Order: sequence, then C-alpha cells, then structure tokens
Amino acid sequence: MLDIVSVAFLGFLLGLRHATDADHVVAVTAIVARERSVWRAARIGALWGVGHSVTVLAVGGTLVATRYVIPPRIALGLEFGVALMLIVLGFANLRHDPPSSDSDSLAAPARVRGSSWKPLVVGTVHGLAGSAAVSLLVLATIRSTSGAIAYLVIFGAGTVAGMMLVTLLFAAPARFAARRASRMQRGIRLAAGALSIAFGMLLARELVVHGGLLSDTPTWSPR
Repeated sequence: MLDIVSVAFLGFLLGLRHATDADHVVAVTAIVARERSVWRAARIGALWGVGHSVTVLAVGGTLVATRYVIPPRIALGLEFGVALMLIVLGFANLRHDPPSSDSDSLAAPARVRGSSWKPLVVGTVHGLAGSAAVSLLVLATIRSTSGAIAYLVIFGAGTVAGMMLVTLLFAAPARFAARRASRMQRGIRLAAGALSIAFGMLLARELVVHGGLLSDTPTWSPR
C-alpha cells in the first residue's frame, strides 16, 4: 500500500515538473500573453494540460500496453512538430492585435470560445511528442501494465495542475501590467512571440543537427 501511494505521489510531482519544461512554458506563455484575465489564463493552462494528458494517456498507454518503442526518427519528427508549432505561435503573437479595453466585456464570450481550441491543439501536439519518452520511462520503472497506465493518469493530473499554476504565475503580473499601461501589455505579448519563435528555431536546429533527424542514423533519447 505504501509503495502504491509513493508511486502515485511521485507521478503527480513529476507531472507538475513536466509542466515546467521549457518548450511547454514558452508555448503557453505565447498564448496567455494575449489574455487580460487571470482566470481565462488559468483556463488556458487547464485546457493545454487536458490536451497533453489525454494524448499521453491514449498514445503512451497504447505503447505501454503493446510494449512498442517508437523509432528514433518518428520521435524526433514529433518533437520537430513542436518546434514548428512554437514558431507559428510566435508569429501569431507578433501579428495579434488585442481589442481595446472598452470592448473587452462585449468581446469576452467570443474570445473565450475562439481560444478554447488553440490550447487543446497545442497541448495535444506536445502530448504526442512526449508520449514516446514518458512511455519508455514508465516501462523502465513499472512492470505492470495496469500500474503503468494508472501512473500515466496521475502524471497527467499533475501536468494539468502544474500548467494551471504556471499560467497563473505568468498572468498575474501581466494583468497588473495591463492595468498600468496597455503599451506594457503589448510589449509582453511581442516579447512572448519573439521568445516562442527563437526557442522553436533553436529546438528545430537541435533536432536536425544534433539529433540527426534528416540523417541516416538519427539518435534520440527520452527527456
């Protein structure tokens, strides 16, 4: 019983830590930087976490159940998709022009509906890239298939909680900046967009140059 509780606690903590991976934080920051509401930002973090966790559970659970190991080139390709998505998010931030504060109350429902799909999609892409690594790490530590899948569920819950916390920590000062000056809010959004583009390009370069994505002998290790 103690071992089960320990594994569950560890899975939740690792899920919390997983939410703070650099590519996750950069992606969510690029989305949250457009928001002027702390609670909408937390909702974005939760949606990202749900998209990520459901994908990890579905894909990672299948890999655990079948004991299938994704080939290095496919794993690298999934991570390359994350790099491209970060670049696209960054450019979207640079082009985005948020509505004025006078129209916030009228535009809020439409923005909430329109923003729901984006964090889900972004979380799903990250979940696809992370499924291979998570499943390998789980298989190395938990022999039971049911135990491994239960671990993935708890890990996913930790990821959702962690991403909500990350978005809240980012959105609170951003909201304060918006109250002080709309120009400062615009600067935060542009900085988040530039960071997303730069990180995406660096990640793509690492996967191609060091991972050998386009070479005959690609190398990949779970992170």
